[in-house]
Amino acid sequence: MKNSTLLSLIAAVLFTACGEETQKVAAEVNTTKVAEAVKKDTINAVESAKSKITEVAEAAKVEAKEMADIAAEKAEVAKETAASKVAEAAAVVEEKAAAMTASATPEAPAAYAKCTGCHGANGKTKALGKSAIIAGQDKEALITSLKEYKAGTKNVAGMGSLMKGQVATMSDEEIEAVAEYLSQIK
Repeated sequence: MKNSTLLSLIAAVLFTACGEETQKVAAEVNTTKVAEAVKKDTINAVESAKSKITEVAEAAKVEAKEMADIAAEKAEVAKETAASKVAEAAAVVEEKAAAMTASATPEAPAAYAKCTGCHGANGKTKALGKSAIIAGQDKEALITSLKEYKAGTKNVAGMGSLMKGQVATMSDEEIEAVAEYLSQIK
């Protein structure tokens, strides 16, 4: 723009000192030089803007890559933390399930030991393939059945005499304990 100011001054001097024809020539020369100076300044400004845009774009690419790397690191940490928490939760669930299973299965009374050969450790086996599963039956119904077998008044599927021999030595307290144990099994 300095060139255009100088040219304007020269043009002003020429206009005042010269005749009309000289003034026209000077005006044309002045206009051409001003246009060339403006063109040159515009080209320089465009080149400068292109350079700045390229710089900013490159900086943005670097920044984006750094952010992506940070995000990937944080994602990996989150993944590892989540896996750890899931493993901890699974261990707690497993531990609680084991505790619930242990507490849900009552301890068999000593008197039930002679029953396990036919009915199984948890009363879920059909004795000799003939009897009903006795686990989970009503406590009072079990007490009544065991007392009837003991008295010899019950004979289901021909098992009356075998059952009479098994329960003959059981006291009423032992019969009640066995019935309580079997009724609690689900």
